[in-house]
Amino acid sequence: MDVELRHLRSLVAVVDAGSFTDAAIELGISQAAVSRNIAALERTLGVRLLHRTTRSVELTIVGERVIQRARRTLSAVTDLRHAALVGNEILRIGYAWSALGKYTPEFQRQWAAAFPHSELRLNRTNTPTAGLHEGTSDLAILRRLPLTHRLEVFVIGEEKRYCAMTAGHRLAGRRSVTLAQVAACPLAVDRRTGSTQLDLWPKDNRPAEVVETDDVDDWLTVIGSGQALGVTAESTAHQYRRSGLVYRPVRDAPPAPVYAAWNEGEPPAGHQAVLALLRNLYPS
Repeated sequence: MDVELRHLRSLVAVVDAGSFTDAAIELGISQAAVSRNIAALERTLGVRLLHRTTRSVELTIVGERVIQRARRTLSAVTDLRHAALVGNEILRIGYAWSALGKYTPEFQRQWAAAFPHSELRLNRTNTPTAGLHEGTSDLAILRRLPLTHRLEVFVIGEEKRYCAMTAGHRLAGRRSVTLAQVAACPLAVDRRTGSTQLDLWPKDNRPAEVVETDDVDDWLTVIGSGQALGVTAESTAHQYRRSGLVYRPVRDAPPAPVYAAWNEGEPPAGHQAVLALLRNLYPS
C-alpha cells in the first residue's frame, strides 16, 4: 500500500484537533475512517506515529518527524493545484507575532510591482521557526533565532523595543521607560516565540515575577488585564493596537534584530531578490 493524501490529511487533522473525534468533524468523515487512515499510514511506514490514550493523542518521536513532512507535502499539493488553476508562483512568508510592522503595506506594494507573476502570502504561525520546520512557510521573518542549526538566516534590519501596558499604568504617562522600571513590575513573556526574553536584563536586575504566555494574543490579553507589562519589537506595537493599551519606547534596550530565514539548503526561488527587497525597507 502506498501513502495517500487522505492518510496524511487524517494525521495532520488528528494532531491539530487533538482527538480522532474532532479530526473527523474537521475532515467531514467518520471517526472510523480517520482511524483506518492513521492505521494504514502506520502500516505503510512501518512505524508507530501516535500514542493514544482515552484522554489524549500525542505524536511519537518518529511521528514528530513525519508530521513535518506531511504538512509540507499537503502544502505542496495545495500550491500545485493553485499553480494549475491560476498559473502564478507562490511565496509563503511566515511570522510568529508580526510581519514587517509598519513596512508591511510597502513591502506588499513593492512585491506586486517587482514580481507581478508571483503571489505573496503572509501567514502567522505560532512556532519558533514561523512555519519553516512545519512546512507551511518558504521563508520566515524572525526576531529571535530558535534553538536549531538547520536554518540559514539573513539580517534585514532592526527595530526599537517597546513596552506594552494599560493606559492607566503608572508608567503610561512617561514618554519612554527604562529596563529597570519595567523590571520592577510583573513581566509577560512568551518563551517559545516572543522576541524578548529575560536575558535582555542584567542578571542582577531581572523582573522578579514572570507571567508565561503562549502567543501574541495571550500576551496582549494578560497585559490588557493589568496583570503584567510586556516588552516587544516595534512591529508588534504597530500591528497590534488595542483599546486601553499603550506602547512606550524602552530607551536603554538594545534594538531587536529582524531576520529573514529559510530551511538549510532550501532557499526559496529568487531569494536574493526577495532579500534585497526586504533589506531596502529598513533604514541603514
